[in-house]
Amino acid sequence: MSGVLRYLSHPQVRVDPAVAVPDWGLSDIGRSRTESVSHSHSLQSTTSIISSSERKAVETADMLARPLKLKVQERPATHENDRSATGFLSPDVFEDTANRFFERPHQSIDGWERAIDAQGRIVTEVISAIQDHGAGDLLIVGHGGVGTLLYCYFASVPISRAFDQPAGGGNFFKIDLATRHPIHHWLPMEEL
Repeated sequence: MSGVLRYLSHPQVRVDPAVAVPDWGLSDIGRSRTESVSHSHSLQSTTSIISSSERKAVETADMLARPLKLKVQERPATHENDRSATGFLSPDVFEDTANRFFERPHQSIDGWERAIDAQGRIVTEVISAIQDHGAGDLLIVGHGGVGTLLYCYFASVPISRAFDQPAGGGNFFKIDLATRHPIHHWLPMEEL
């Protein structure tokens, strides 16, 4: 199988503590960044686009699929790690909780889905998507947390936040579909 898998985390979102996190949409900055990439022709070799079912990921995927005349396939099991036990957290509290999530992958942190379980879920779903994929490049639009867990798996490194994307989202890494090895770590989506 030739081609590459690009895993893209959605860019900036409109944070609203009154709305469930999976229902957050893209912010104006996130939309602008995605629109710029959609007009860049950098994804011309993409033949399939898969998205998490979370609104921010679907919005990103739809904007990128439109100029390619591709239909987005939603795969709900590619959702971000389940953090519903805590709901919205202030940025400082969230960062502390996320640090502990990566540091203790076999423990549930404040009721969050364990990192090891989230990794197993995203890996299983992405491998299934690769097996279902035909010729050309595959784009998966998802989230930074599970994206980092996926990268750790393909890079054969322990779960660690050291491999997390830069702040803000809208980053991607690339995997060779034939070898299933990373070609590079997270880069800004503008470098797609």
